[in-house]
Amino acid sequence: MKQDLNRYEIIEKITPLIENTAMRFGLVPVEIDFVKENHRWFLRIFLYSRERDITLDDCENVTRSIEDFLDELIPVKYNLEVSSPGLERKFKSEKEFIIFQGRRISLKLKEPLEGETEKIFKGEILDYDVNEGLKFFRFDDGQELQIPKSNIQSAKLYID
Repeated sequence: MKQDLNRYEIIEKITPLIENTAMRFGLVPVEIDFVKENHRWFLRIFLYSRERDITLDDCENVTRSIEDFLDELIPVKYNLEVSSPGLERKFKSEKEFIIFQGRRISLKLKEPLEGETEKIFKGEILDYDVNEGLKFFRFDDGQELQIPKSNIQSAKLYID
């Protein structure tokens, strides 16, 4: 019997459980993804903390706290992967500009800023507003920039 699954419905159903559980451990889920790869389902949860690095214990604590509940909410066999977002994570949603505020990023623009030729900058996220866009401190000249979200092609965390 082939079972039709709506992965978006499942993500919507399990997200509050994952967010509440992560919050109990002082963590934030940056991304929750439920995908089928090579005929197997994977639930991937990426955790972040502004105060500290994510440890194996953090991933294990969240896993043990949610796995039984997830088994009741997800009607197929799946593999659960809980991890940190990684040192140079590529942003996949707008909310990551808010989550990673104060962190260093590499930013690629669709069009160069007025009077400039470069489209790639390294700097720090100062602030993000869904209407105003990204307030960004550019390292190479120490300038604060306001970049409309419509001009942001991609961003990723950056380490020296």
